[in-house]
Amino acid sequence: MFRIKCLTLNQINMNNLIILIIVGALLLLFFAGIRIVRPTHRGLIERFGKYNRFANPGFHWIIPGIDLMYQVNITEKMINAEPQEIITNDNLNAKVDAQVYFKITNDEESVKNSQYNVNNIEYQIVNLARTTLRNIIGTMTLKSANSERGKINKELHGTLLDETKSWGIQIIRTELKEIDPPKDVQETMNKIVKAENEKIAAVDYATAAETKADGEKRAEIRRAEGVKQGQILRAEGEAQAIALVNEAAEKYFIGNAQVLRKIQALETSLKDNSKIVVPAGSDLVNVLGDMAGIIPLRDKPDTKCAPV
Repeated sequence: MFRIKCLTLNQINMNNLIILIIVGALLLLFFAGIRIVRPTHRGLIERFGKYNRFANPGFHWIIPGIDLMYQVNITEKMINAEPQEIITNDNLNAKVDAQVYFKITNDEESVKNSQYNVNNIEYQIVNLARTTLRNIIGTMTLKSANSERGKINKELHGTLLDETKSWGIQIIRTELKEIDPPKDVQETMNKIVKAENEKIAAVDYATAAETKADGEKRAEIRRAEGVKQGQILRAEGEAQAIALVNEAAEKYFIGNAQVLRKIQALETSLKDNSKIVVPAGSDLVNVLGDMAGIIPLRDKPDTKCAPV
């Protein structure tokens, strides 16, 4: 009886131990299969090496040892195309470097394509960008390549878009980082730029001097025109004065030349305090009367003038 009871207790303990082991194994299996997908990633779950389902951000559970989850980053990335020497169309070695910005599209098909249609996507993009740059810049001169960076970026971007359509990625933009010519060529280009700047400065200075000279010339012309106009106005005034004198002379002295002569003789005699006899009725008497403010005595023909 005692043996039977001991056997029963041992069986119970063994059963409990087995249950505990099974529960522990299930818990381990459960926690081992937990997968958390962040918002910056998307997941691809494969079962026995075959695509099974797509995993969006959040909690997921897979069967450990049977399922595998590959998480793919869908945020924007920048990769450097690495500097390279490119021979331009004018046979110069230019050091060229570029950057490519891209991201994997977040839909299921694009994420699958980024993993199943291309191997090592970043490496492929770098080599494709380098090859495209050689093709583009190789047809351009160094000067045009430096001045048409926007055109190069546009062509590079378009080529990458066309070539990566089946990769499930989006080429956001491309940036030509640098185009450095050989050192001796760079020095020559710097001298040319300096000479052109000096030429522009000289032209600007000459233009300014010419403008100043034109201004001074116009000022002198206006000043001369002012002097000329003043002289004309002065001459016109003098002419008008002479015309008035002539008009007065014509009015008061026309036909009286003899009287004027007599007045002049009278003036000469008076200077010497001499006595003169003026006949009555003479025009000289009338003139002297007008000058002295008296009325001539026409009724006394033999009137003598006393010395003045």
